[in-house]
Amino acid sequence: MIRFILSDLCRLWAGSLVVVLLVALATALGVSVVLQERALRLGSARAADKFDLVIGAGGSETQLVLSSVFLQPSPLPLMPGEVLGKLATDPRVDWAAPIGFGDSFSGYPIVGTTTMLAQNLSGGLAEGKIFAREGEAVIGSAVRLPLGGEIKPMHGSLEEGGETHTELVYHIAGRLRPTGTTWDRAILVPIQAVWHIHGMQAEEHAENGAEALHDHEHEEASADHGHGHHGKADPDAALDESWTAEAPGLPAILVKPKTIADAYKLRQDYRSGNTVAVFPGEVLTNLYATLGDAKQILVAVASGAQALVAASLVLVTVIHIGQRRRQIGALRAFGAPRGAIFGIVWLEFFFLVAIGIAIGFALGYAAALILSGMLSQTSGVAMPVGFAREDAGLAAVLLAFATILAALPAVLAYRQSPAQALRA
Repeated sequence: MIRFILSDLCRLWAGSLVVVLLVALATALGVSVVLQERALRLGSARAADKFDLVIGAGGSETQLVLSSVFLQPSPLPLMPGEVLGKLATDPRVDWAAPIGFGDSFSGYPIVGTTTMLAQNLSGGLAEGKIFAREGEAVIGSAVRLPLGGEIKPMHGSLEEGGETHTELVYHIAGRLRPTGTTWDRAILVPIQAVWHIHGMQAEEHAENGAEALHDHEHEEASADHGHGHHGKADPDAALDESWTAEAPGLPAILVKPKTIADAYKLRQDYRSGNTVAVFPGEVLTNLYATLGDAKQILVAVASGAQALVAASLVLVTVIHIGQRRRQIGALRAFGAPRGAIFGIVWLEFFFLVAIGIAIGFALGYAAALILSGMLSQTSGVAMPVGFAREDAGLAAVLLAFATILAALPAVLAYRQSPAQALRA
């Protein structure tokens, strides 16, 4: 029987190929949606795992996480520098790293931070050393610049008509190990250098941090109109990372609590007044809910496409059986039982659909790999594409559907009598 089925499929190769391609494309659409959504969710979760607690000025928690963890360009309100001074002396804090952004170079975001974050972000350096002077920088693993190369910071981006800072040129001192996060495409520089080239000196005479914040917001607003205030920076100046209450305003602070209990206490303490403290994972949970709704829509679209393919296959098989009536009649006339006819037709169609499903899974996997690679290249977030246990359930459902669908032409062939088939 198997030899007969194979020879029959070879004889009808054109129609068989159409059936396989229809099933493969419909299956690939659904599989790629599932795999890509999972890769995006896992990749973003792994990126957020590197940061325990993020503290920023009052505002959108989602935007705070997107800007500080995923380095998405967006203006954030500044909080008083005294927050950094308090965190630096808090016994519940292992380390607190301020971050400042807004500048870029060759499409790579420049992030002002501390040696502590540079040392802990990737577990060490792949080459070179941590910056030790204002004029030095450390680059992420995906930044395509050589050690010793020059970095001329630009305020904003080239597309937005950004202005290149002439106060300081950074020289690359080291390269971080890969992290699988957006920070692989970041250029890390001393936060005090960022403050200096933007004219943000410690407000020694300010009554409090809020006054310093107001002054800098005024400067940033002027900079947006092309009349920004620029300061002076000494590339050979040593770094001073002893934070006090007179530190300039900050958009965000990345905090490493000593214990889980300390993390919750710190979040509670800094969720009042002018600051907000968030666990990046909790914020991502809300984003996943939105992403889940989008996934349901895409899955519904894919299911609709698969239903249309199924309807097309039914039409094709009905026509196909009509064209094979004489062959079926001849088999019956030579003594083939109805059960054998049913088995031949069912096996042929099920075999084609099963091959289409297998090819569809392979195509869906390849499509998800390509799309994840493109997104990873632009965002820097590694997006692992892979099958999970629940995907076996999806394959089982599709094969069960194929079993039922293959029964339709088999029943039509089963019900034909030899006399009716030979007269056709």
